[in-house]
Amino acid sequence: MYRIKDEWGEFLVRLARKAVEEYVRHGKVIQPPKDTPPELWEKMGVFVTLNRHNVPPQAALRGCIGFPLPIYPLVEATIKAAIYAAVDDPRFPPVRESELDDLVVEVSVLTPPEPVEGPPEERPKKIKVGRDGLLIEKGIYSGLLLPQVPIEWGWDEEEFLAQTCWKAGLPPDCWLDEDTKVYRFTAEIFEEEYPRGPVRRKPLV
Repeated sequence: MYRIKDEWGEFLVRLARKAVEEYVRHGKVIQPPKDTPPELWEKMGVFVTLNRHNVPPQAALRGCIGFPLPIYPLVEATIKAAIYAAVDDPRFPPVRESELDDLVVEVSVLTPPEPVEGPPEERPKKIKVGRDGLLIEKGIYSGLLLPQVPIEWGWDEEEFLAQTCWKAGLPPDCWLDEDTKVYRFTAEIFEEEYPRGPVRRKPLV
């Protein structure tokens, strides 16, 4: 049984779209709608991804920011993450109004990260591409990759670990260090089929 119903996923994607458009066009931070389902006030982790339409996945990304831990109510976290993805992702310039018609909005609702236990060399066996996302921490460094990323790039489990290390600003083999913390999580992902189009649950495999 899915925790996030399809209609809730559609609600969140529409909300993220509205948050981006209102902020980019008017500098306005929207408030959660009065008809927000009560379940979406639960604190949950969420990421909002903005992709350019009709571009290969490896080149489509236009912004992605979120909250891996359940620190905000999901409806509020979605609004915050959507705006941050549009204007605060350090990898990209802020989204311009002229780009809004070409963006596809994707919302990933996360389970709380859980540690991958055991010897470091066994970590690839304890994660699964197509199911897990990864969070890696070492000292002051941390990096996260969502479950859909290794699918889009064709990575296996070891490459997924290496790329998450790189995302954290660490050497790609840091996942083999005892003092590197590796966490896994799952996500329910919803996306527009095309800009402002129907919303679907995104399959990973």
